[in-house]
Amino acid sequence: MECKKSENLKNCNCSYEPCSRKGICCECIEFHRKARQLPGCFFSGKHEETMDRSYENFARLVREGKI
Repeated sequence: MECKKSENLKNCNCSYEPCSRKGICCECIEFHRKARQLPGCFFSGKHEETMDRSYENFARLVREGKI
């Protein structure tokens, strides 16, 4: 499968600038899965910027209707 990095970057809201995985979704997902996290694209802008991408934080935000 061919990576669509340039297309992916258009929708990537990751605010971590030195990230080497930006636009390479398969690597991003693998990295965050190993850390029990979700990638930044699962979060809205202000929630993504907190850098708390834990499963628990995501579940809380969904429960509170913020995502």
